[in-house]
Amino acid sequence: MANITLEDLRPAKGSTSKSKRVGRGRSSGHGKTSCRGHNGEGQRSGSSAKRGFEGGQMPAYRRLPKLKGFQVYSKVNYAQINVGRLDALKLKEVSLESLREVLTIHPTCTGLRVLGSGELKSAVTVKASYVTPAAKEKIEKAGGKVELV
Repeated sequence: MANITLEDLRPAKGSTSKSKRVGRGRSSGHGKTSCRGHNGEGQRSGSSAKRGFEGGQMPAYRRLPKLKGFQVYSKVNYAQINVGRLDALKLKEVSLESLREVLTIHPTCTGLRVLGSGELKSAVTVKASYVTPAAKEKIEKAGGKVELV
């Protein structure tokens, strides 16, 4: 196998091309106006229009109506509770319905999320939409069980 040296390095075939040389006579195809068209502001060097400028015409971002976001119809609102609060509730089974009887939970909440902050001493059965891994570990360690609804 031959050693590769710096002299052997070349760019990949087709990855480089010669720069367009403009203003080098008619026969080059880029002569006279140097690919800038005839007259007008864009012909001068250093000319650049601001973003969205359409030559003085009312630009699209001002012509079109402003849409105020969109509404998510399938959104699920979750009631959240930490493992540490389950002890204080003195419930054997914790679900969204049982929590509604004990706590004031917003009526739009359609799911329950159990989070892992705090400690749990009594065994409880938890029926929730989502239980964090830390919360699941603490519930099972206390002798309870987790059911995903």
